[in-house]
Amino acid sequence: MSASALLDTSFLISLVNANRPNHAVAVQYYRHMLQNEVPMYFSAIVAAEFGIKQPIADLPLNNFRIIDFNVPHGQKAAELWSALGQRDDGDARHVVREDVKLIAQASHEDIGFILTEDASTLFRYCERLRQGNQIQTRAIKLADGFDANVFSSSRPRRRANRGP
Repeated sequence: MSASALLDTSFLISLVNANRPNHAVAVQYYRHMLQNEVPMYFSAIVAAEFGIKQPIADLPLNNFRIIDFNVPHGQKAAELWSALGQRDDGDARHVVREDVKLIAQASHEDIGFILTEDASTLFRYCERLRQGNQIQTRAIKLADGFDANVFSSSRPRRRANRGP
């Protein structure tokens, strides 16, 4: 699992809007990733969500690796949706479905982290899938504050293949 991050829509909104409660944390993570050359991924799904209220040209796109949502991502999303079983009461199906697509995309692309402000669905479902050993990708909530060590100390480690 690589030290890399998929940027959720809520993270990007907080990054560019100084009035958001977690703006300063988003800026800290963004600067940290730039300084430490942590790849930042921008999904076509996020482009569609962000673009509803604000042009994506307002984002520092030249610092992101843009990834499309393709068939393998769709297959992984279907697998994860099935693994989740039912969504939690009160969670809108369309919101959870988009979050599962992002989680699947990050998992398929071997992206270690998803940065988000969304504690209510994306974070919760990502952690549920990770704890159920369905994925290795970890969600990072902006509300938890900035942690400079998150990309180095929290990476899941792969076991070495020692052979017979």
